[in-house]
Amino acid sequence: MKYEIPAEMRDFAEKSVDQARKAFDGFLTAAHKAVDTVQGSTTTMQSSASDATKKTLSYAEQNVAAAFDHAQKLVRAADFQEALQLQSEFARTQFAAIQAQLKELSELAQNAARTATNQAATVASEAAAATRSAADQASAAFSKATKAAAPGPKRS
Repeated sequence: MKYEIPAEMRDFAEKSVDQARKAFDGFLTAAHKAVDTVQGSTTTMQSSASDATKKTLSYAEQNVAAAFDHAQKLVRAADFQEALQLQSEFARTQFAAIQAQLKELSELAQNAARTATNQAATVASEAAAATRSAADQASAAFSKATKAAAPGPKRS
């Protein structure tokens, strides 16, 4: 006795496999997109770190140059009173410069963190939506397959 699978059942099984494949492909597409976005976020963070490093080096150069200029002025001071005045002026100017530099570096760090956080939230949201969609499609395909395979009332 040879058992044959009905053509309707075969067609339905094929459609179910196709739907499951499409759902999985949708999930993979979302996963690839998430990886690309994370790589973009990494690039953004590297760029921000590079900018901060360049800025820090620039500030160091400015501060060292100011210190050498100050040393030259001190050497040329006519008396102790002038030297104290130059020292006081240098301290005041450098304090203000360092405050401004720290403020700018802080803003750079905050902007980099904000950008990274926004990108991570976007990636997580898109990945969750894609996963939900893929799961819904797979569930729907499974439900159809289960209903089709379930014995139903016999038709004459």
